[in-house]
Amino acid sequence: MNKSTWKRAGIALTAVAVVTGVAGCQDGDEAKKPAADAPAKPQAQSLEDVTKVIQAAYTKTSAAKSAKIRMTMEMPAGLEGGGTMEMTGVQGWDPSVMDITVKGSMLTAGNPGGPEQMRMIMLDDAMYMDMGAGQAAEMGGKRWMKLDMKSIAAASGDKGLEKSMTGGMENMNQDPAKQLAMLLDSPNLKHVGAEKVDGVDTQHYKGTLTLEQMVGANKSFDVLSEKERTEMIDGVRKAGITAYDTQVWVDADGYPVKMDVGMKMKQGTVKMAMHFSDYGAKASVQAPPAKDTMDLFEMLKGMGQG
Repeated sequence: MNKSTWKRAGIALTAVAVVTGVAGCQDGDEAKKPAADAPAKPQAQSLEDVTKVIQAAYTKTSAAKSAKIRMTMEMPAGLEGGGTMEMTGVQGWDPSVMDITVKGSMLTAGNPGGPEQMRMIMLDDAMYMDMGAGQAAEMGGKRWMKLDMKSIAAASGDKGLEKSMTGGMENMNQDPAKQLAMLLDSPNLKHVGAEKVDGVDTQHYKGTLTLEQMVGANKSFDVLSEKERTEMIDGVRKAGITAYDTQVWVDADGYPVKMDVGMKMKQGTVKMAMHFSDYGAKASVQAPPAKDTMDLFEMLKGMGQG
């Protein structure tokens, strides 16, 4: 397998790994401007009313278990794989599954021969990446690459690592219910006003979390020891990350239509805008045929590098 194949896989995984359930700062002007035909701004809601809305949205979203998603992400040039990316497809969060098509400059950055788009599937703690027909010859005639996080963690014999790695896979799936739960922990949660998003009348809400508050709100970090948690926070702080903001637009039925998240870093701001629709639509996600799949972990074990 040549270097370009590894690079394409690495860039794709880097991009998805950034989308790991940590809410972020979103400073984009587009998110703050109401549409021209937006309804008149109603009287600001009280904190109690806002909390009730977000709690109800969390309950409904959690029960829906799946939705169609369209997400755009922008990473600063200073980060590996910097550029833009768009993901479209279906996701489920109970169980955690995803079948998306990824495209954008992040796939081809520094690698002009890379694919213009890539299909990625997440299922049973494994990520499958369609490397394209052109790479099949280098992968024994198999175009899909499998990264089985559960098997890798289990082989280590470290239960803490296993929980951490499989939990990280779940976080790659942007569960809107978890984002709402974290938003509820914001000390400055507020109602912005009425806006029309994707042709739907919505109410706009936003809140900010400090780094420490975000870690406390994100249950995925519960598997870490106090020492590990402290080291992680120190490392993130050294990267220049200080606070996270989340914005959400909720429709009349109580579902998020759009969520803007991002993450401020010393290299710039990672920005994400997620659009949701068809809540409750069955997320029929299937793994690609085994005959067309190369298991990266098994291949490394065979090379004596497992």
